[in-house]
Amino acid sequence: MILRPEEKSAAVDRGAQADRRAGHTVEKIGGTSMSRARELVETILIGKRSAAALYQRVFVVSAFGGITDKLLEHKKSGEPGVYAMFAHADNEHGWMDALSDVSRAMRDINAGMFDDAGDRQAADDFVRERIEGARGCLIDLQRLCSYGHFQLGEHMQTIREMLSALGEAHSANNLALLLRRYGINARLVDLTGWRDETQPDLEERIRGAFAEVDFSRELPIVTGYAQCREGLMREFDRGYSEVTFATIAALTGAREAIIHKEFHLSSADPRLVGAEKVRKIGRTNYDVADQLSNMGMEAIHPKAAKKLRQAGVPLRVANAFEPHDPGTLIDAEPAGAPGVQMVTGLPVTSLELFEQDMVGVKGYDAAILDMLTRHRVRIISKVSNANSIVHHVEAPLKAIRRVERDLAALYPAARITTRRAGMVSVIGRDLKGLSIMLRSLTALSQAGIEPISAQETGRGVDVQFIVAIEEREKAVKALHHCFVETAESQLAEAA
Repeated sequence: MILRPEEKSAAVDRGAQADRRAGHTVEKIGGTSMSRARELVETILIGKRSAAALYQRVFVVSAFGGITDKLLEHKKSGEPGVYAMFAHADNEHGWMDALSDVSRAMRDINAGMFDDAGDRQAADDFVRERIEGARGCLIDLQRLCSYGHFQLGEHMQTIREMLSALGEAHSANNLALLLRRYGINARLVDLTGWRDETQPDLEERIRGAFAEVDFSRELPIVTGYAQCREGLMREFDRGYSEVTFATIAALTGAREAIIHKEFHLSSADPRLVGAEKVRKIGRTNYDVADQLSNMGMEAIHPKAAKKLRQAGVPLRVANAFEPHDPGTLIDAEPAGAPGVQMVTGLPVTSLELFEQDMVGVKGYDAAILDMLTRHRVRIISKVSNANSIVHHVEAPLKAIRRVERDLAALYPAARITTRRAGMVSVIGRDLKGLSIMLRSLTALSQAGIEPISAQETGRGVDVQFIVAIEEREKAVKALHHCFVETAESQLAEAA
């Protein structure tokens, strides 16, 4: 079932790849959806399927909602979890209590998921074995690092990966148990490397795990985390599950990769503009997916999208609780009819370096990029003129302050300023010939919004506007009304 490296040659055209691909799909379930696992049985996992239709699918699962926050740190608030407490522990009590809290939370999930006492006991035993194994490992490591020859900091990335893996192992094991109760031949595929003494790379890990899997009569339930030599979290941090998912789809030559979410990929955030006003995108390409990712509206991690695109595997984003809706297909095909597909925005920090003597001098931009890279500051967009360079970035305030300090030391005559702002983007497969910039400025003006700046690259994929931070949501609504709601009304009137 696994394609050999030579079969993935970039010289192979898409037609040959399509002929070689098996009939199976690789599908990913996120943490929030996993928390509704029993509902998923009635929709995407079983639903109205029977016999052979139950198979030829692979499910890659994330940890149940909230578990990874407890294991690492809260994704939004930054509240410390086991990892953060262990990293700054003066004693064992904080992180050990936090780990016990994770164990209780996992067993609470088990209690709500399994009616059968035997299944519940098996799930609790699995949690106990993994949690206590991790606890013992951390205690031993803490003791070892009390000696001067061993530095705890050298092992923190490995600890982060080990703790994160606990969440995915728990959810995958639970889902496999639940499906077996329904008579499905579900197979747990544990990629977490638990008690594995080898150090394979990611592709070797996946090849070994799938070597004997029969897609025609087994339903693999796979952990979203995969332990490997390169360390997924080192590069992707908490985006690792999508990379695992995409790599499995590419290596196994999947017919299609599917991400199941709690909502459709829509023309805007329904919580902002209203569920009745948004429209499902339906069909787009990887170019648009990359723009969405850049704006924090990830359909899929850009590195995962790259793997799928290069392997010729189309991606579908579907609503997990509307199994009969095909969702949105993302592939490498060129655009159809020109049009706006999404309006979205995110808060940014505008970092401006102004120096009168910059004009004609090389090196300023390279130095700023080096600073931003070193402090792990994500660049959303940038613009420059003769004597100023502005980067619109997304990063914690403390990282921005460090960049400011280093730039001030490097360019003492420069004036460096930062301010919070809102970036709003109009995105589509083909925006050429639609006068998007002019129409956008008119719509913003009618809404009483004066943009700080506006730009488009000429590729016809997106147009970006910087507005005051307090006007970001208002700007999204105004542009969505202009390009989606009004267009929809005009089509209805024409019909």
